[in-house]
Amino acid sequence: MIVTMRRRSFLTVTGLLAAAALTGCGGAEGNAGTLAFRNPLRVPPLLDPAPGPDGVRRFALELRRGRTEFLPGKPAATWGVNGDYLGPTLRARRGDRVAVAVTNTLGEPTTLHWHGMRLPAKMDGGPHQTIQPGATWRPEWTVEQPAATTWYHPHPHGLTARHVYRGLAGMFLLDDDHDTALPRTYGVDDVPLIIQDKKIAADGSLDEDFGGTFGMLGDQVLVNGTYDPHLRVTTTRVRFRVLNASNAHVFHLGFADDRAYHVVATDAGLVDRPVPVRRIRVSPGERFEIVVGFRPGERVVLKGFGGDDEIDSGDYDILELRAATRLTPSAGLPGTLTDLAPPAAGGRVRTFRLGGSNVNHQNMDMTRVDEVVPAGAHEVWELDNVTFDHNFHIHEARFRVLDVDGRPPEEYQRGPKDTVFVPGHALVRVAVEFGRYVDPATPYMYHCHILRHEDNGMMGQYVIVEPGTEDSVPRSAPTTGHGHGH
Repeated sequence: MIVTMRRRSFLTVTGLLAAAALTGCGGAEGNAGTLAFRNPLRVPPLLDPAPGPDGVRRFALELRRGRTEFLPGKPAATWGVNGDYLGPTLRARRGDRVAVAVTNTLGEPTTLHWHGMRLPAKMDGGPHQTIQPGATWRPEWTVEQPAATTWYHPHPHGLTARHVYRGLAGMFLLDDDHDTALPRTYGVDDVPLIIQDKKIAADGSLDEDFGGTFGMLGDQVLVNGTYDPHLRVTTTRVRFRVLNASNAHVFHLGFADDRAYHVVATDAGLVDRPVPVRRIRVSPGERFEIVVGFRPGERVVLKGFGGDDEIDSGDYDILELRAATRLTPSAGLPGTLTDLAPPAAGGRVRTFRLGGSNVNHQNMDMTRVDEVVPAGAHEVWELDNVTFDHNFHIHEARFRVLDVDGRPPEEYQRGPKDTVFVPGHALVRVAVEFGRYVDPATPYMYHCHILRHEDNGMMGQYVIVEPGTEDSVPRSAPTTGHGHGH
């Protein structure tokens, strides 16, 4: 109750002043009513290679510079993966061995992080796994996690906001036997929606003003790199894999006609049963899989509605969905999707104070290990936000939200996650499940996924070690990358 009153008191006293100040720091008022939805939605190409003779699925990715026309006839300088903007969708199954060759032709160092993937720290693609210009990094791992919508993006310390904003991002879909009852024909009834806000200048170029409290807050929205998009729907139900790949913007997603739809998965996998909703809040780095029903011949707009979050101001038209006059019938949604055990709330409790751009009063230090975690641990992490809105991502681990200011999360937010929104002056508790990839010398990250905050130092490092050895682990990390390529 004390924590709840803290947040209420803060909002009552400072709400209007904060909103005005934050808008001046780069907030946008939305684009509602300005679109004609003239452009067909681009669906990223799918890379789903068959295993080779050695049983390994191999993917080749090239990070490159390009040019993209967001506005007709007005090309912008962009970055992409195997193309001019964004990258292909990768796909694999639980139990697969995967190997990726990541070649950097950008002319400057970067990294490629597998956001949401459970894998060894040396393969994680964080700020220690630098890929130098002209080099190829070759991570390889076995997929040992349930079906999920994960994604990839750069993670160079201090430059993540710029590299992601320019276009380096894509999805990595994981399948297993539990998600076979859901729509799964890629690009038809299983469609990725990579949502990003942008500032697009009159000449078509991308504005790269990353200043202000939250950094980039754009007044236009791209979906899969498409400006002013529409999608032709051909089935009575469509599964959308929603990724907020924005630098900072929080979206409250729903439909213009206020129709109900269902959440079937959160960041790290399926929910136990479909959850009916009319709005979901999606902060940067979060993913939700939703299933939406359609009637023949109808048109409806997916929107971002203004919320009470400091980072979300104004209404946004995002994507028009145009149903064909004849729709292929889809199977009904199953009543149960997976057997999801209750969150484990026992174990060690760690508290993380979220400041303006620091964690526990410390800025990120590449040479410092902040936390040491025994392999396979179940812990409770308390995210104590003493400033404005943040969110929080933990590499490698997955977690369940226990409560927000002492109150249970919304039902659609109770599935397995790796990223969570943390409102200003609120306390969020999560039950974290850590993996078993032991490496006392190579850290994973935890950080705010508002990219300006991350770049400014709101990030820490932890290592996973053999249980019982925590006190003997050095609290230092190497300053050079483990994966420079060759």
